Amino acid sequence: MLDIRFSSALMAMLILAVAEEDGDPTLSSAQLAERMDTNASLVRKLLVPLARAELVVCTKGRAGGARLARPAEQITLAEIYRCSAGDKPLWNCRSGNEHDCGVAAGAQSYFAELTAEAEQAVLGALGDRTLADGVRELQRLDREPSTSPAGTPHETASVEGLGRGK
Repeated sequence: MLDIRFSSALMAMLILAVAEEDGDPTLSSAQLAERMDTNASLVRKLLVPLARAELVVCTKGRAGGARLARPAEQITLAEIYRCSAGDKPLWNCRSGNEHDCGVAAGAQSYFAELTAEAEQAVLGALGDRTLADGVRELQRLDREPSTSPAGTPHETASVEGLGRGK
């Protein structure tokens, strides 16, 4: 099963970035959850590592909520990825009876090296992109008619919906 922590954290951060652009930078976990089509408890769990890394500022109470800790232009997607993925490797290596097979004995080391290389490539690609880049890309996609896999035009969700709700 693929982990969705990064995509969920990225979505929350994109929503906060759009909300900030719209002049309403603080959103409650309930507001974020509604826009993400999930529950507020999950959103609060996603926000913990982001707040720990000082990517968001969270305030408690009736008027509380989450907002970006610094401008979207200064937050890289690699930072969001590191917070959401933690120490979990990109892939897990299959364990086996190393003593029974020469291939199995070397496969774990090979796979660990391959995973480390892939992880560095992912971090490199994400490190070159900011949260503001992501918002601009969403705005570009919102302006262009998209096509389905069959090649026919179809409606897309509005970027405005990210910031203001459904």
